[in-house]
Amino acid sequence: MPRTVFNDLYYQHFYADNPVHTAEKIHQLATAVDALCAWWDLPVRTVLDIGAGPGIWRDWYHAHRPDVEVQSIDISEHACTAFGHEQKDITAWHPKKSVDLVICHSVLQYLSNAGAAAAIKNISLACHGVLYVEAPTAQDLESVVDPTATDLNIYRRTGAWYRKLLLINFQQIGAGLWLSRSAVVPLYELESASK
Repeated sequence: MPRTVFNDLYYQHFYADNPVHTAEKIHQLATAVDALCAWWDLPVRTVLDIGAGPGIWRDWYHAHRPDVEVQSIDISEHACTAFGHEQKDITAWHPKKSVDLVICHSVLQYLSNAGAAAAIKNISLACHGVLYVEAPTAQDLESVVDPTATDLNIYRRTGAWYRKLLLINFQQIGAGLWLSRSAVVPLYELESASK
C-alpha cells in the first residue's frame, strides 16, 4: 500500500511549488479553530501538532498566542531537521500529559488501517479538549480534492470508517472539530453533528 517519503522533494512539491493549502489559508484555519475554542470557553493553553510538516500551525500560535505551549511532532526526519519538530510516531506514542488542542492535519490518510486506528487511540489519550482533524476520504478524492496539488499516494477510506473510530472518544462538532468526551461543554443541539 502507499508509503510516501516525506523528504525535501515532497515538501518542495506539495508545499512550495503548488500547495494545496497556502500558509495564508492555514493561518485562517488556525484563527477560526482558536476562536471557536474561545467561543466554547475551552481555554487553549497547550497544543499538540501531529505531522507538523513545515510548522505553519505552530508558527501561527507562536505569532498570535505566544503564551500557548505548542509541541510539534512529525515522523519525517527531514521535517524535524528542517522545521524544528520532535521526531515521534503517533501510531506508537502519545504525550504523558493530555493537551487542550490536538491538530492532526493531513496525517491519517498516510497510515494503514491498523496505524490509523492506533493513531486515533493515541490522539484520544493526548486530547482532553478539542481535536482538529483533516483527512481526505474516498468521497473527497472524487469530488473535493485537487489532484494536481494533493498527494494521492494515500489510503482511501470512507468518512464512516474514520467516524466509527473517532466517535468512541470524541463528539463531532463540525468543520473538522471533535470534542473529547471528557470535556464538559454545553453545546447547543445544532452545534453538534453527533451525540
